[in-house]
Amino acid sequence: MTVNQPLLNRIAGISDTRLAAELNTFGCATLKGLLLPEQCEELAGLYPKDEPFRSHIHMARHGFGRGEYKYFSYPLPGLIVTLREKIYQKLVPVANEWNERMGLDPRFPSEHADYIAQCHGAGQTRPTPLLLQYVENDFNCLHQDVYGDLLFPLQMAILLSRPEQDFTGGEFVLTEQRPRMQSRAEVVSLAQGDAVVFAVRNRPVAGSKRDYRVNMRHGVSRLRSGTRHTLGVIFHDAK
Repeated sequence: MTVNQPLLNRIAGISDTRLAAELNTFGCATLKGLLLPEQCEELAGLYPKDEPFRSHIHMARHGFGRGEYKYFSYPLPGLIVTLREKIYQKLVPVANEWNERMGLDPRFPSEHADYIAQCHGAGQTRPTPLLLQYVENDFNCLHQDVYGDLLFPLQMAILLSRPEQDFTGGEFVLTEQRPRMQSRAEVVSLAQGDAVVFAVRNRPVAGSKRDYRVNMRHGVSRLRSGTRHTLGVIFHDAK
């Protein structure tokens, strides 16, 4: 799977200011047209194979919802390596600012390889990028992708299928649980190749006197018809 210069150019063209503003305001940000249709189809076409993956999870067996997903094994496909490394660089300033505002100690290095080395040193050695597959009536319960003590506070999902053509329903949903307040929901509409970057577990919110911490969860609503594939890009590894 080749990585071409246009992908690097699209990543370089992401506005850091807009990205940070949307993440700070809503807890998520959309990156339009991050992958081309042929890249989406190539990734989705890996799902029936066994070789690229280390494990296969059926959600219903674990109470996660309905549907299934596969975790990639090392070495990762080159496209996923590029996405992990280059999008991480875009997100590090926000991640470090969030940890500072929330009073959390970890600060993240500028390069993803250095962060992965920290994960592996802490015993988190299993890769976490994954391919998800949903068919009619499948859904993903609200959850958080926490795989160990080391956690990068942002992650990304890229829609590989075409809404209203390959599938209907299956909206990405994000909820924000605020202290002593009702929860807020965000529904993100994506086209094929669009990515959503979002908070893994917590994010800071500016209050009238000081920042406070909110709890985030994400999931996917029920698929009405068809088949939906998604690439999940998580920047920390798992125990």
